[in-house]
Amino acid sequence: MEINATSSTNHFNDWPNDAGFEIFHEEREPVELTVSGHIPSYISGTLYRTGPGGHQVKTNKGTTFAIDHWFDGFSQNHRFQIIQTGSSARVVYNSRRSIDPLIENIRLTGNMDGFSFGQKRDPCTSFFKKVMSVFVPDPRPQEHHNIGVTLSINPPGLGNPQTTENKKGGGHASGIYTLLAKTDVAVMRHINPETLEPRGMVSQKALHPELTGTLSAAHAKSDPVTGDVFNYNLALGRSPVYRVFRVSAATGQTEVLATVTDAPGAYLHSSLITENYFILCVWSGHYAWGGLKILWEKNMLDAISPFDPNQKALWYVIDRKQGKGIVAKYECDPFFCFHTINAWEEPSPTDPLHTDIVADLSVYKNLDVLKRFYYNNIKSSSHASLNYTGDNRRSCDVFLRRWRLSSVDTASPLESREAVTVHTAKHDRSCELPVINPRFLTKPSRYIYGACDRDLSTFFDGLVKYDMETQTAAYFSVHGHSPGEAIFVPNPNGTTEDDGVLLSVVLDGFTEKSYLLVLDAKTMKEVGRANMDCVVGFGFHGVYQSQAVEGPSTDV
Repeated sequence: MEINATSSTNHFNDWPNDAGFEIFHEEREPVELTVSGHIPSYISGTLYRTGPGGHQVKTNKGTTFAIDHWFDGFSQNHRFQIIQTGSSARVVYNSRRSIDPLIENIRLTGNMDGFSFGQKRDPCTSFFKKVMSVFVPDPRPQEHHNIGVTLSINPPGLGNPQTTENKKGGGHASGIYTLLAKTDVAVMRHINPETLEPRGMVSQKALHPELTGTLSAAHAKSDPVTGDVFNYNLALGRSPVYRVFRVSAATGQTEVLATVTDAPGAYLHSSLITENYFILCVWSGHYAWGGLKILWEKNMLDAISPFDPNQKALWYVIDRKQGKGIVAKYECDPFFCFHTINAWEEPSPTDPLHTDIVADLSVYKNLDVLKRFYYNNIKSSSHASLNYTGDNRRSCDVFLRRWRLSSVDTASPLESREAVTVHTAKHDRSCELPVINPRFLTKPSRYIYGACDRDLSTFFDGLVKYDMETQTAAYFSVHGHSPGEAIFVPNPNGTTEDDGVLLSVVLDGFTEKSYLLVLDAKTMKEVGRANMDCVVGFGFHGVYQSQAVEGPSTDV
């Protein structure tokens, strides 16, 4: 059954979403928001959000410098503290930019130096004076690094020393003593968890001397039981090298679990874990010249090779408990992906004595979506947005897809098996920025939530709940309201997978003000909200920490 909380058939040009890109608030001191409806009593904690806070700077030369691509917007962090007082809730909000030195340098010079995701710059041939097998680090000062795609709370190994005072809440009332902002490189920025003031930088190389690569996934993966964190480190060059590693939550020590040397270097924003395995899927998005083209283009997007329909996606299954390294390899038809969703192990339906891996991802047919996210293509007031209407938009459609990796316990890393597609959801029932109930990570899961794009807007036009079992969808959609990523907060007394709420920051395009939405995850109906008097720019990801932490902090 299809359910619409509010539906609209208006053409996307009537959808006023540009405020989420154009209006830029530099900083907000803590202010209490106006709460309406009901915020359940178990939602007491802190929600952080990160992403672009603006993309234009007026320079001292009388010109306006503009960022080209959404992924390069000037990072800004947001904090919503939800405080339960008796039978009611209070929400306190504050925000802060994290790259004022970069913005000031642009203001003075009229230019932006260093590497980026998609900013157009003139190639600099002097880079090719470097040895071709070495990837040159970003030459900018650390305070100019634009880092703000994902956030991690209290990560092992890379956090501040976990002293007794810190664990009692020395950094925050709920025990948040370390907050890290991350992107798809191997360096991260410390953020003050209360004031959001940017602090120093930290590199993956500090975890282990072999993690010398410059790239990694913005989304690390955490064991939901132990809190151990898993990711890859990618060293580009003639022969790219992926090093898959684990950071122990118990000891803070890092171990390299496997090295992958037979896969092309690629833009891999996320990965997968199951109870016993880490899965590195190398999908389309391969860097040209072993990644060295980044030195020429000075951005990652233009360094990615064109989509090749004949080059298979590769799946590497890596043992994460017994030190066996790569235990299996699979391949399938090519696709592109930003976000994996969940994976788990289950008895094979053809032979219950063996174990299969089931994996859910949000996928694209090719790489066209990367260029869709140039600001000119997603702002409804831009003429270029007309290039992504009707049939022209179909190449950028996202699909929820489930794969099965058969009999992983009998596979061999020396030969590839087929990763079999089990189900692909229709585009209008699929989503980006997908999330599930975090209690079901590495376990069989049924419901996927995310931001949907049903051609009602040039951007996300609602939130969807997709049922993988019945293959049906339910929506929250209000005309002119553009939602960001939803965060699932489970009901501690819940008995079903969809028992909880979704938290999403939504822009009301008509009033040009945002609000924190509290949505019933079962019915997809609004139960409450906290209204703001400003715009929160369309960002990327967030993380929620309950006041009553149930288990280890997780990385996402």
